[in-house]
Amino acid sequence: MPKISAVLIAQNEEDRIEAALRSVAFCDEIVVVDGGSRDATTSRVSAFGARLLERPFDGFVAQKNFAVDQARHDVVLSLDADEEVSHSLRKEIQARCGGESLPLCGYRIPRVTHYQGREIRATDWYPDWQLRLFDRRHGRFEGDLVHESVKMDGPIGRLAGEILHRPYRDEDDHLRRIDRYTTLWAEAAYRQGRRAAPGYGPAAAFFAFLRNYFFKGGILLGTVGLKISRLNAFYVQQKFAKLKELESAAARPS
Repeated sequence: MPKISAVLIAQNEEDRIEAALRSVAFCDEIVVVDGGSRDATTSRVSAFGARLLERPFDGFVAQKNFAVDQARHDVVLSLDADEEVSHSLRKEIQARCGGESLPLCGYRIPRVTHYQGREIRATDWYPDWQLRLFDRRHGRFEGDLVHESVKMDGPIGRLAGEILHRPYRDEDDHLRRIDRYTTLWAEAAYRQGRRAAPGYGPAAAFFAFLRNYFFKGGILLGTVGLKISRLNAFYVQQKFAKLKELESAAARPS
């Protein structure tokens, strides 16, 4: 049966890294690439027995591909420090790797976000398919500053077990991440030649709210569904507002 390398990237994740590591303890090795933590992340990784590598963070794509390249085995399971492999997913992965090789080149896995004490199986957050189990000889991470994903050159399947995602420590952390990721998105979009048409940002945010709250079931979650739908719409509004700011700054005389 093929051996599996679990590969993770981390930075200042001392409160979450151990849960992620425990969830992939069934793998044949665990590789963690740390991007310059200033807390106890690295010591906790070493204490767990994972192979720790340190590399200055220069983007999610480069960091994740570096981690994949350092693996000793071709079948890799890529995880973030704020994620965990569920029990059902572990069983499914072990079953898929029960033969001489991985049946397909890669597998998409549904990811469920834990938010304010609940599993969110609605809005744009679910099922949030992620290609995380794959043969590295057939795929690598691609993308820009945000929203990296694995691109494969062979057949891809789907698994039913879930990745458990705990991205936000609290509401302030959620807002900080929105600010960070919308800035990165706007910079990448501007560099690629994308421009914001007048009024497009508010319109896109309005339709994002409708999609999340009504069409994708946020209304069924009560108060938390309304909150997520509003924040998802705010994310959309912010990324186009920041793109517009970059356009305006470039148009002003130096």
